[in-house]
Amino acid sequence: MIPTYNKVHLKFKLDNISYKHEDLMDVAYSYVKEGEPYQQELGNFLLYWLDEKDYVIVKTSGSTGKPKNLKIKKEAMVNSAIATGDFFNLSPGDKVLHCLPSNFIAGKMMIVRAIILGLELDMVEPSALPLIDYEKDYAFCAFTPMQLKNFAKYLKNIKTAIVGGGQVSDAIIELIKDKIPKVYETYGMTETVSHIAVKKLNNFDDSDVNTRSHFKTLPDIKVTTDDRNCLIIDAPHLSDEKIVTNDLVKIHSETSFEWLGRFDNVINSGGIKLYPEQIENKLRSLISKQFFVTALPDDTLGEKVVLVIEDDKNNLENSVFDGLDKYERPKAIFAVSKFIETKSGKIQRKKTLELIKNS
Repeated sequence: MIPTYNKVHLKFKLDNISYKHEDLMDVAYSYVKEGEPYQQELGNFLLYWLDEKDYVIVKTSGSTGKPKNLKIKKEAMVNSAIATGDFFNLSPGDKVLHCLPSNFIAGKMMIVRAIILGLELDMVEPSALPLIDYEKDYAFCAFTPMQLKNFAKYLKNIKTAIVGGGQVSDAIIELIKDKIPKVYETYGMTETVSHIAVKKLNNFDDSDVNTRSHFKTLPDIKVTTDDRNCLIIDAPHLSDEKIVTNDLVKIHSETSFEWLGRFDNVINSGGIKLYPEQIENKLRSLISKQFFVTALPDDTLGEKVVLVIEDDKNNLENSVFDGLDKYERPKAIFAVSKFIETKSGKIQRKKTLELIKNS
């Protein structure tokens, strides 16, 4: 059977039950009407996926700007599912675990992969620690960084795991380094129909020595940069036009790159360009609370580095910053009792910073 968006693979199963196209529509209506909130999200997406239109409307996360609705071609989602299946050697009948919200692209694509590739999809309620049947083994699963951190001890049940939606800290990588399952960090966004590149986080071999920080693109995807050194993605099977991002990268080949940070987050302090995400990565294992690094105007430096922590007050010791270069050390620390976040849990830096400026 040639995969198309209006066909359901003969081997597709949802929670151990096989469904044809019309049966799946009935399940979708049932979920929307009677299901738990996470099942209602699944039902709503299935109704859109199974209708006669050749596109779905997907909302962006809003982590770097105002959330917006995008029209994504179903054919592109099919192509993305096939690329992921090819890269990770997924086969019809493989059991996969779905523990992400279905109202964002990462969760939607778990469903599409199962329908298109003929996978047996077990769905559990999204949570910080997904509750699964530990007697089962799974070929594939997608996590958020928080889920991966909490789930690390149970990874033996999963052959391959991917993690996305935020940076993966050194502390999390330490937790999974000796685990047998293969774990990959993903790079992607709504516009790229989920991930277009992955980076190994464990199970390294000798050939990985010089490329551990590199993302490798999925099949038929090439990358370049613009004059800002921001990533440009050429993926004809996903988008009719090249996708220009605001992600600063270092290109190593047309199929591999190193992610440095967001162009709109770069700090220019006294003529020195600093990448907040790289500073955060150095601190993440030392600070238990949520935090982020950003800048405020400074008469001398132009911009000064500051750290914002989600807490009622600042209890950080100066020794926390001993591993930073002198230019990276925060000139001020601010405590905010509650960060402003998107519905998908990503910190909205600019809006949270406004809380400080207005206080």
